[in-house]
Amino acid sequence: MSQPFTTRRWYADVTTYQWMVLAIASAGWVFDTFEGQLFNITRADLLTDLLAGQEGIEAAKRRWGDIFLAVFLLGGTIGGIVFGALADRFGRKRIMSVTILVYSIFSGLTYFATELWHVAVLRFLVAMGVGGEWSVAAALVAEVFQPAARARASGIFHATSVLGTWLAAVVGMMVVDQWRLAYVIGVLPAMLVFIVRSQLEEPTRWRESVAMQPARGTFREIWEDPRWRWHALLGVLLAGVGLGTFWGVTVAGQDLAQELLLKLGRSKAEAAESAKFAYGFVLTAGSGIGLLSFGPLAERVGRRSAFAIVQVLSLVMVPITCFLPRSYETLLLLLPLYGMLTISMHAGFAVYFPELFPDRVRATGVGICFNGGRLLAAPILVMSGELKARLGVGQAVSLLSLLFLLGLIVVLFLPETKGKPLPK
Repeated sequence: MSQPFTTRRWYADVTTYQWMVLAIASAGWVFDTFEGQLFNITRADLLTDLLAGQEGIEAAKRRWGDIFLAVFLLGGTIGGIVFGALADRFGRKRIMSVTILVYSIFSGLTYFATELWHVAVLRFLVAMGVGGEWSVAAALVAEVFQPAARARASGIFHATSVLGTWLAAVVGMMVVDQWRLAYVIGVLPAMLVFIVRSQLEEPTRWRESVAMQPARGTFREIWEDPRWRWHALLGVLLAGVGLGTFWGVTVAGQDLAQELLLKLGRSKAEAAESAKFAYGFVLTAGSGIGLLSFGPLAERVGRRSAFAIVQVLSLVMVPITCFLPRSYETLLLLLPLYGMLTISMHAGFAVYFPELFPDRVRATGVGICFNGGRLLAAPILVMSGELKARLGVGQAVSLLSLLFLLGLIVVLFLPETKGKPLPK
């Protein structure tokens, strides 16, 4: 007699400790995102203060804003690779604590900045901690959870970044134009270190890797092995597409809203405020749903197919959102789906990149993939500004969405990891 068909929930065998690991890793990532967004929230007031008295202040603000963003991307790249390698050598728990302290302390020190170069140095150091924390936390979650729950747990981990964005927005509204106070609040995540140190244990996989092969976590080891080198190069390209389209396409949802409102006759100030709402709450809510959805989708159809599906749908959705709306209300209806599709692949990085590398170099490989993508995204960011100035927002964003075609090509060459154990 056949047994009745039953479907076990993915979380049925998840232990209390595993939930705690997910919560702590996610908290680190929330504050990670918070520290990154804090500058975007306070940038106008900070630069107005530090550039006071100079001629051409508006042009200088735009120029220095781009410089600080480039510095942040560079710091995140170096931090992700360096701290990822250190985590493979000295452990996830210890290095995660270091990265949280780095981004919290140097964010807090921004309170004392009186020169532009002070901000540049501090943003670089904050970015090192930000890039490093994601690399370590993504590896930790993947190693702690069993295969049946790993994709969904990793997706949840990355999706919590939305909370960091909202938290930065709330702090920005609290401090108004007193930008230095925001960076005092930026020190508070350092308290998470006490929880990390007291509650987390090193993953069994990592401890066994230490016992078997003490020399671990080097960029050279990845580069010298053809399989890991190939995975790293393709991972960097895939992350470059995701991060490039984030800055060029997803974030441009705010520009699309502002341009439409100006065409409808709204004042510049009113258009700017309504566009912030459209992006900061409406589009971001859809982004959160997309990030949460990627893990279940990847578990159902496979990692490669999940990346392909969201990129194909993005290629369709972006021009619709750019050219269809004739009213602000219509745009608000489209933006959640726009955000959901264009950013969902970011959760896939947390799901997929740890599955591409063995225990001894996992955090290093994850750091190379995700943070190497930041460097590829930097020229895309510059190009997006030029395209928007020459073509208009709608045409420029639609053109930039063709980057998803490159992502589809990259996916063709990547391995499928669904249902397979993590490499040892």
